[in-house]
Amino acid sequence: MSENKKYRSFGLTELAVDNATSIFIVSLMILLFGLQSYDAVPKEQFPEIDFPQVFVNTPYFGNSASDIESLVTREIEKELQSVDGVKNIASTSVQDFSIITVEFNSGEDIDEAIRRVKDAVDKAKPNLPNDLDTEPSVLDINLAEIPIVTVNISGDFTSDELLHYAEFLQEEIEAIDEVARAEIKGEMEREVKIDIDLRRMESMEVSFSDVENAIAMENMTMSSGEIVNNNFRRAVRVVGEFTNMEELKNMIVKSEDLRPVYLKDIADVTFGFKERTSIAREDGFPVISLNVVKRQGKNLLTAADRLKEVIAESSKKLPDGLKISLFNDQSVNTKDQVSNLENSIISGVILVTLVLLFFLGLRNAMFVGMAIPLSMLMGILFIYLSGVTLNIVVLFALILALGLLVDNGIVVVENIYRYVQNGYPLGQAARRGAGEVALPIIASTATTLAAFLPLAFWPGLVGSFMQYMPITLIIVLTSSLFVALVINPVFAATFMKLEPTELEPQAEAKVRRNVLIGLAAMLVVGLLGWVAGALWLRNLMGLSIMVSAVQFFLFRGGHSVSKIISYPG
Repeated sequence: MSENKKYRSFGLTELAVDNATSIFIVSLMILLFGLQSYDAVPKEQFPEIDFPQVFVNTPYFGNSASDIESLVTREIEKELQSVDGVKNIASTSVQDFSIITVEFNSGEDIDEAIRRVKDAVDKAKPNLPNDLDTEPSVLDINLAEIPIVTVNISGDFTSDELLHYAEFLQEEIEAIDEVARAEIKGEMEREVKIDIDLRRMESMEVSFSDVENAIAMENMTMSSGEIVNNNFRRAVRVVGEFTNMEELKNMIVKSEDLRPVYLKDIADVTFGFKERTSIAREDGFPVISLNVVKRQGKNLLTAADRLKEVIAESSKKLPDGLKISLFNDQSVNTKDQVSNLENSIISGVILVTLVLLFFLGLRNAMFVGMAIPLSMLMGILFIYLSGVTLNIVVLFALILALGLLVDNGIVVVENIYRYVQNGYPLGQAARRGAGEVALPIIASTATTLAAFLPLAFWPGLVGSFMQYMPITLIIVLTSSLFVALVINPVFAATFMKLEPTELEPQAEAKVRRNVLIGLAAMLVVGLLGWVAGALWLRNLMGLSIMVSAVQFFLFRGGHSVSKIISYPG
């Protein structure tokens, strides 16, 4: 190519090289805001998606499966079939229970779907049996409602004492900003038991309905209107709810011939516990659990760390024999995944730099290596701004992008370096080198993104999970393209230089001598540090020797290979 021949230019690169100071500021802003976004972006186990399924559960105790199906399930299904957006209705009728699963089309607003299902259930209620113990309940699946950790409280204490300590911890945990609620599970619920003596009841001509009606009418608080006192109108109410067992025992059930029949005359009244259907124990002691649910959109890791701090502080106010342990802590897996991402990024920078040392030298290899953290931080910045959480799918996409985002930087930096070798000034080499390969790397990146783009439109529940992967890849790879065409040319135009093997023989010999002197000096300092017991100085000098040796000898070997490839004759 003649010197006067017009070279292919890329406008964005031209603008960046001409305004290098602005690009340095932009790079610093990407670094700072990217790190801040990485720290602030919510991290959790799974993406926060809505399952397009609604469940209608109806208990009807004492009835067979066939009766449940004919009396409950079919009546509710008739109304549900007219609900808009329903894809499929499936039902299961078992002894004492009816379960109906309503599946909606993907993309339906789950809150609106729940409202429509509740309206349909309300329409079906007049056709349901009058003696239903509990009305039908409408539920949905929400991953945000899955507990992030279970706090187990156990020890050699009574059930009431454990419940008291659990309620204390519940208040402390729910005061955390990232926690929505802490649900107590496993406590023994209190209940009043009235064991009626059938013979005494019959001898006094008292029926079960008499007992039921008497308790219902006596155990209530009612309004008694208003009273005007000193020109102020005040509300009056009559408090009639039972406050202790003696009031309940001395309640009059029936009066015959002016002779009252008290409840204690026909029944034994006790204040005990409900019958337990499950038992949890730890080290032989009973357990009460707290299921901690995180607020939607909050950081899982921050919530877990704050929770552990609160438990540590609250433990000082609780008895010594009380054991508090964590079970099913989701933050452990999430921390491992985030740590793997950080290790992969660091390892990627190191490996890319070592490979490029073989051909370009340390300084020029770092131009490509910087594309990894900058592209990642740009991607995480956009992820944070879009409100997406850093979940398992996004982390997988970020790790997958590690092997793809350095390609553009390698091509651009190598082409710029080639122009520098041919004697072009740094600024002109940056413009020519980046402009010459701009369209090919844009086309290459576009074809890669086109392969992942259809995944963003994957329908159904699986598509709701997987759409985060192509979106993340598109963001990160587009960021790597920006780094390669805008940031890398500016850094190359400012800091790139020829390596020693490209210099005159005298200069090359001088550099070789200086490297050997530096290695020897670091070796002596390291040995002195070892003798003096300063292990940190020995390790630092050892690491410096390794890096310097790898940089010098690998580059010389790579340059020899490049000569063989370029000039095989």
